[in-house]
Amino acid sequence: MNKSNLWSLRLGFSSKQASEIEKLGIAPFVQKSISASFTNDMPSFLNDDPKTLAELRELRLSIKNTTSDEQKKILKKQIKNAAELKKWWLDKMQQEAFPLREKMVCFWHNHFVSTSQKVKVNYWIYQQNYLLRENAFGNFKQLTKVMIQTNAMVRYLDNVDNKKDKINENLSRELLELFTLGIGNYTEDDIKNGARALAGLGLGEMDATYRKFQEDNSDKTYFGKTGNWKADDLVDLIFQQKNIPYLITRKILKWFIYDNPSEDLVTYYGDYFRKMNFEIAPLLTKIATEEYPKDTAGSKIKDPLVYLFQMIDELNIEDINTTLITFFLKQQGMDLFNQPNVKGWDGGNSWLTSQIYLQRNNVADLLCNGRNISRKTFDKTLEEGEQPNVVLEKIKVTIDFDKNGNNKKIISELSNRTLFKVNDSMQKDMENLLKYDFDAKEENANYGVLRLFNYIAKTPEYQLI
Repeated sequence: MNKSNLWSLRLGFSSKQASEIEKLGIAPFVQKSISASFTNDMPSFLNDDPKTLAELRELRLSIKNTTSDEQKKILKKQIKNAAELKKWWLDKMQQEAFPLREKMVCFWHNHFVSTSQKVKVNYWIYQQNYLLRENAFGNFKQLTKVMIQTNAMVRYLDNVDNKKDKINENLSRELLELFTLGIGNYTEDDIKNGARALAGLGLGEMDATYRKFQEDNSDKTYFGKTGNWKADDLVDLIFQQKNIPYLITRKILKWFIYDNPSEDLVTYYGDYFRKMNFEIAPLLTKIATEEYPKDTAGSKIKDPLVYLFQMIDELNIEDINTTLITFFLKQQGMDLFNQPNVKGWDGGNSWLTSQIYLQRNNVADLLCNGRNISRKTFDKTLEEGEQPNVVLEKIKVTIDFDKNGNNKKIISELSNRTLFKVNDSMQKDMENLLKYDFDAKEENANYGVLRLFNYIAKTPEYQLI
């Protein structure tokens, strides 16, 4: 696979930025991606959703005092807006000229998990997404302070139930285990005393806030230091620990390049991260610059976003239904704003179970044949071999190829864009599909190349980057 295509997929969601990487070089491309302007305006469909505690109480009171039909109507609107929020974010991912920021927002979204299903306030979920976008390339330590003090997080990890006379350890535990240090780098006493320091941190009008009669103002010992610690103090003490950089550098390497990064690389980049005072921008630049020259293609399974957005880009599809994209992602196990648990999506092999692979192949068949994705594509109630009783919407699909090329040149062109390797058997199969007498200038040549791409898209090698 051409390096520019490979790294366009890794630093975005498709091959759209490949030419820009070739033109600029990898380090300037990353710098340009980091400094690119972006919008962070609240979507209009959230205008009437509650944003403060006062507005939330007012909504709940109105629900309590209205008819059952009106209650259903209000609830239906909240559910609809949760779905609209997913579509809004997907549009941002597709529309950005330099989508690395959205790729990083998605990374942080899967690191500091708070799900829509549990939080149940759309604005708080949007607010987290907003903060992640603002701080995507900023300071990890500062971002950690911000994220554990959002309304979404204190609700999701039950810190609303954490009071000085009734301690809940969820947020304290995940702050150490999943957000910063990882298992084995703290004690149970650190968790208990951290929970005491977080006691009383509950829902606020716009952000989480301490409640005077629920917080614990006694001294606590945390990582060997004693004081009347609060949320910011905990993060400061955590970031003094020896192993603080390595959990996050391992996760970043997994997100962008390797499903199984070596511990040597994790340590190497972690030590640099510490030296850079936990600034994300220089870390990403260093990783991309130093890993780019290496032969790393095929080291990571594509997540569903990359799989589908690459296919949409290759097929030049302009009118795919965003609602169907959200459904595809959910069926593939990558439901935005609704990870299966606080650990987030596992990634790696979980992106390529036999069922997920079959779904991907079905989608490839549909799109390459000019049919839109249908919910029926994934209907588990259908018997094996049974065709869904649905008329599939036609869409325009075309594929870019050299109109002056012969069959081998076109096969090579598509392979270089999409496959990390091609063995003799695959080459033979592709030449059987696009035979030696293929005329690229014929009126129906596009259909022949689409059949070739459909074959490519269903190979195991296509699932890797």
